[in-house]
Amino acid sequence: MKTTYTYKEQTYSNLYELSEALGKDGVFIPLSIGDEALAELGVTVMREEEPIENVKQRKILMLKRQRDTAEVEPIEYNGHSFDYDDKARDRINAAIIALSLQGEGASIDWTTADNEDAVVTAADLRAIVAAVAVRSNLLHIAYRKAKAQVEATGSAEEVDVVTLEL
Repeated sequence: MKTTYTYKEQTYSNLYELSEALGKDGVFIPLSIGDEALAELGVTVMREEEPIENVKQRKILMLKRQRDTAEVEPIEYNGHSFDYDDKARDRINAAIIALSLQGEGASIDWTTADNEDAVVTAADLRAIVAAVAVRSNLLHIAYRKAKAQVEATGSAEEVDVVTLEL
């Protein structure tokens, strides 16, 4: 919702600008002032509904950010939590290659997301990558479902209640 304030035939897009203008006339207003008190000061308050397409687009972007953030959160595997951001992915891939070259049963000490030490093999690291792939797929399914729900809504109130549900 967009709010504008008109005072002495001048329109202001926010309360701060309005308070500056009123201050020039010696009137101090708190930024928490209500519409009735503003009307007593000769201020006209106009509220415009934001176009539903803007509300939908903003919500879809928020859902996408939530999905993307969840995709790189630590992943649980074998009783430990493993980081999975860009740097961790590079380290995991390099370790898989190095351990594979060392042969069956080779292992490495790995610091987990919760700063614990865990001994992992190439198979363990591949299983972590696989667990992330499953989680990522579930997140993308949930995102597509939520996006479709947003696109099917008819009001901002309906858009607000849509969530990314796994």
